This record gives sequence, structure tokens and C-alpha cells, in this order.
Amino acid sequence: MLAAIAASPAAAQSEERTGIQAGDVLLRARAIIVAPNETSGSVLPGFPGEKVSVDNSVMPEVDITWMATDAIGFELIASTTKHSASGRTGTTGSIGKLASTWVLPPTLTAQYHFNPKGPVRPYVGAGVNYTIFWNEKASSGLEAAVGKTRVHMKDSFGWAAQAGIDIDLSPRVFVNADVKYIDIDTTARLDTTAAGAQRVKLHLDPLVFGIGVGIRL
Repeated sequence: MLAAIAASPAAAQSEERTGIQAGDVLLRARAIIVAPNETSGSVLPGFPGEKVSVDNSVMPEVDITWMATDAIGFELIASTTKHSASGRTGTTGSIGKLASTWVLPPTLTAQYHFNPKGPVRPYVGAGVNYTIFWNEKASSGLEAAVGKTRVHMKDSFGWAAQAGIDIDLSPRVFVNADVKYIDIDTTARLDTTAAGAQRVKLHLDPLVFGIGVGIRL
């Protein structure tokens, strides 16, 4: 009984402590905007000089960070977003939307957290990502122009960088703002009925802006 009474203040103090420390697990939920900074090659071989653009996407994101030391953590990011590719000029521009795809870019970063014991904790990070393109589909406008079309986008491996800040609302709950740059390169292949196989190289390289809440487990 005495041991339990003696342990209670220590447990309460641990629960009420400010900041983070080695061994903590931080779970965050964010709303994110994925804004590609795309650089497009030509649609080849049939449409030289014609390039494509990729739209933004807004989705939820979940990530988890394990603190290896008081200041160094490792974060795994999981989210999937849907994007459309559209022609800019010429024949593909007149079609407009060419295809859509879902993008799954699991990203692992190593982070350095400044002021880990304080209620306001900026951090920076760098790491790698492997981007999976799935459920690719040709648009109805493209298929009306060139017939039934199969779309395939090559998966991508690249690097990532981030900066963010956690601000405590309570000993365990905090708000978070975060921005990431993710290196994503792919080649889209369009196997069409009337125009044969067409390819376009894309450097997507999105900025990912996020805001949300987190909890220290």
C-alpha cells in the first residue's frame, strides 16, 4: 500500500511532464494538401512538344514517430491521394483530362527535434520514400479520342525532406504543422487503340502541407 502511494505522485509527474523524451511514441493525424511541382516531358512518340500538368489533392494523413533519443526521432508517414493528369496544349490540351491515379508514398524520415523538453518543439527531417501508383485509369475524354486505353505509371524511389513544429495543448496532446518535399519521378505509359503506345516522363516532386493534432502515447 505504501509503495503504491509513493508511486502515484511519480506516475502523475510523468504524465504531466512537458515535452518529449527517448522512448516516446507520437501519433499524429493531419489534413494535407499535396501540391505537385511537376516537370513534364513530351507525350511521345505521337505528340512531341505536348506536355501534361498534374492537379493538387487534399486528403487525411496519419503518421507515427518513435523517439530514439530525447531529440532524434524516426517518422513513418502513411497517406494516399488521388491526382489527375491533363494535357496543356495541342491535341492533348483539347482533350483536357487524360488520366487519373491514386498515389501511395510511404515515407520514412529521421528527425531532429529542437527544444525537446519545451512546450514548443520545431523539428527538421530527411529520409526516403517509395511511391506506388495504383488504380490508374484513362479518362472518358481520352478514350473517346483514341479508343480504349490502358494506363500504367512506374513506381518511384526518392528522397524526402521536412520541417515542422509541435505545440503542446496539454501534457500529452499537441497541435502540429508540417511541410515536406518528396522526390517523385515516374513514366506514364498509355496503351491506346488508335494511337498506339504513348509515354510521358514526369517529375512530380510535390510539396506536402499538413496541419493537425497529435498525442504522446
